[in-house]
Amino acid sequence: MKQSPRRRLKLGTVETYHHHWYLLIWIFYFIFFYIVEHVVTDDYWVSYLPLDDRIPFLPGFIIPYCMWYPLLFASTLYLMLFDKDAFIRFMLYIGIGFYGSLIFCLLFPNGQDLRPTSFEHPTFFTWLIGRIYSADTNTNVLPSMHVIGCAAVVCACFDAPELRKRRVGWLVLPLCVLVSLSTVFIKQHSILDVFAAIPVCIVLTTVLYLPKHLRTRKKTAP
Repeated sequence: MKQSPRRRLKLGTVETYHHHWYLLIWIFYFIFFYIVEHVVTDDYWVSYLPLDDRIPFLPGFIIPYCMWYPLLFASTLYLMLFDKDAFIRFMLYIGIGFYGSLIFCLLFPNGQDLRPTSFEHPTFFTWLIGRIYSADTNTNVLPSMHVIGCAAVVCACFDAPELRKRRVGWLVLPLCVLVSLSTVFIKQHSILDVFAAIPVCIVLTTVLYLPKHLRTRKKTAP
């Protein structure tokens, strides 16, 4: 008997769904990001707070900064394969947060002028920072998508039952805090960009995860 195409198929512990189409959020994000990066190049509002002058430039923080990319990749892959519902919420978080940030940057062009123009003592860390600077301009920084992406990963780790049971979220949380802080230590972001991302994360977390939390509490209530 032929199965309905909507029916869930199990391959060992991995389940196949039609939710993989949510990956298009990533594809269109990269295209949108490329467009915005080439539209907003100059004549931007400068993101800055006096606190930025007190934050040192620490090249070693390029390592946690770069951890952002494998964190997002690993979260996307794991959730897509093993937790459909958590994957959908995670992708909605990424889609709304990242697309919203890019739209804001189009409507309100912004950038930061904190990057060092040269490195006195070149090292592997400064070389890597130079590569990051070349690939990612100093525009379209507010709010920080690094912070929004980190919040999405942490929420997903506490949302997915298997990851929550293994306390993965408590391991990822300090790493994501470190990644967020690294954005200001390598002068890729102003501290204002980080502050601006926090209310965005609070709203997205509340909208996407609070209803599920309340439903779960209601079911488990005596």
